[in-house]
Amino acid sequence: MQYKWNWMMKASLLAILTLHGAGAIAAKTLVFCSEGSPEGFDPQLYTSAISFQASSVPVFNRLVEFETGSTKIVPALAESWKTSEDGLTYTFNLRRGVKFQSNARFKPSRDFNADDVLFSFNRMGDPHHPFHQLPSGQSFAYYLDMGMDKIIDKVEKRDDYTVVFTLKHPEAPFIANLGMDFTSIMSAEYAEKMKTLGLQDVINREPVGTGPFQFVSYQKDAVIRYKAFDGYWGGRPKIDYLIFAITPDASVRYAKLNANECQVMTLPKPADIPLIKANPAFTLLSKEGLNVGYVAFNVDKKPFDNKLVRQALRMATDKQAILKIVFQGAGVLAKNPIPPTLWSYNDKVVDDAFDLVKAKALLTKAGYPNGADIDLWYLSATRPYNPNGKRMAELMQADWAKIGIRARLVTYDWAEYIKRSNQGEQQVMMYGWNGDNGDPDNFFATLLGCDAIPGGGNKARWCNPAFETLIQQAKRTPRQAERAALYEKAQVIVHEEAPWITIAHAVRYAAIRKNVIGFKMSVFSEYEFQHVDLAQ
Repeated sequence: MQYKWNWMMKASLLAILTLHGAGAIAAKTLVFCSEGSPEGFDPQLYTSAISFQASSVPVFNRLVEFETGSTKIVPALAESWKTSEDGLTYTFNLRRGVKFQSNARFKPSRDFNADDVLFSFNRMGDPHHPFHQLPSGQSFAYYLDMGMDKIIDKVEKRDDYTVVFTLKHPEAPFIANLGMDFTSIMSAEYAEKMKTLGLQDVINREPVGTGPFQFVSYQKDAVIRYKAFDGYWGGRPKIDYLIFAITPDASVRYAKLNANECQVMTLPKPADIPLIKANPAFTLLSKEGLNVGYVAFNVDKKPFDNKLVRQALRMATDKQAILKIVFQGAGVLAKNPIPPTLWSYNDKVVDDAFDLVKAKALLTKAGYPNGADIDLWYLSATRPYNPNGKRMAELMQADWAKIGIRARLVTYDWAEYIKRSNQGEQQVMMYGWNGDNGDPDNFFATLLGCDAIPGGGNKARWCNPAFETLIQQAKRTPRQAERAALYEKAQVIVHEEAPWITIAHAVRYAAIRKNVIGFKMSVFSEYEFQHVDLAQ
């Protein structure tokens, strides 16, 4: 494995030098050991952080974005905006002089303007838009999961640099929603040209955006290559080349960091954290996670259509043991769908104690005195909310066997795992979430709302009318204190109905070599490199 990686790495760097001449010998190349392969490079089609990390973060921009390290909204492709008094109209003044990237198939003839904003949003929201129809198995999942089709009434161009959004109803988190990855602004001109050439799917394989890095190539499950975009409106990045070395195994990521085969790595194994701290060549960064790791019960499939079964398995899960063995102190137990760092967290909810006797009694009451045979899907990739999915699954399998639940462990590579679960194939599955905008709605509506079932974000496929009424009312309520009270009630319903077993809120770690300058951890799950430099 090590030999193969060295060979690929040398070939990658040789290709860069060949493309850019002898002068590129002094170029700065940063290698990022990432934990998984993207599903694609069109951020409007996906919901996973791995896909966003490879697409929307380096290649694209949004109208507004989040200041690195915080949830503060800052101007991006929109320089400013104003909201009408009734909360229904948002007017955005667009930044001038923003350049789109180019590639072998496309050279832009104009700068970014309002047409690109209309294309990007109408493509997702207008069923009659020529780019709305997608290949089988694909959808504008996040747009649907967020219920944006029920929020946005229309998007209009006032002039080349003014765009007006009209909403169907007031939406408290609307601006925060526009900072999320799925709202990335795409080139209408690029899409039209690819369609003319009969290559409409190319925009998902060879992305073109306005972001700090330009996509170069992707070797599936191995390497993604980018180069600095000289025309980036925010200023050319300090590094010349950015390489994603896709490395699912955390131990191998650490070995590559140790050998200086990568300079930044994500999600080290908890057991490796003391070694990283002790090594003078490294800096270990951490961030309290805006996340939740959970196990979802598909309520469309027996026996999980019965809440007593769901409650029984939650009660039969030794979460303290999972926290100790899997997270090794790098997290806190979860009892609600949102982390305690997020406003509206309901600390009055009382989590179940681990109790096999009561769990067995609940299972019997539900009509399963002899237990049941089920499939438990576990994560194959290290995630910020779960450092070792297989080990967690083994612990749960052993716990559940004691009450007669015989769990067969199942997994797939990351892209297949997402695809199959979006289609509802799972019975019980391990998953998790990293907040994308700092608003509780991003957890409640996106993961447990009724609108999130078709797009696949609601892995439990649970639609509860009382819960739905509360979260929809909260979205339309401008005052945060009133919204918080509604979300607190919603958490009580989630606990009673048990569509999930909430496991933990994890601390996120990243390790960097000492020569990496200016790297900051996001409060979300992404890693930004436009302001990063390498000391020579």
